[in-house]
Amino acid sequence: MNPLVGIVMGSDSDWPVMEKCAEKLKEFDVPYEARILSAHRTPDAALDYAATAKDRGLRVLIGAAGGAAHLAGVLASKTDLPVLAVPMPSKHLQGLDSLLSMVQMPAGIPVAAFAIGDAGAVNAALFSVAILALDDFGLADKLAAFRARQTEKVLAKTLPGHP
Repeated sequence: MNPLVGIVMGSDSDWPVMEKCAEKLKEFDVPYEARILSAHRTPDAALDYAATAKDRGLRVLIGAAGGAAHLAGVLASKTDLPVLAVPMPSKHLQGLDSLLSMVQMPAGIPVAAFAIGDAGAVNAALFSVAILALDDFGLADKLAAFRARQTEKVLAKTLPGHP
């Protein structure tokens, strides 16, 4: 099956975090592709990837980067597909620099930014599923079941000494 989601990372060091995104997409049987493209070291390749994404059947792009973290914005500048941004934890500022780079997009070039690190990677996958589920009833059912299981897990927990 052709990929519907493109996961793009600025570096292979981002894979341990973005692997969680890929795993969540697999859980929902959403086909994806993963690429390493840098906004600064491979700008032409990143721009070409975004410009051709829709014609290749992709429906959502996820850009993950650390530091200056311009990748998601660069992707968004060349496509009208939804672009989701996952900031990577960084050595000096723990990913705050990445997050701020992603959320400070100029008006007219939207990028949806998620939490720094693992939670952001998982939520970007789930948001991709939600977007795809808008016209895929089977996927919508899977997402509803996932959310119901989450609710059940929380409600099943009790504190010691509390009924």
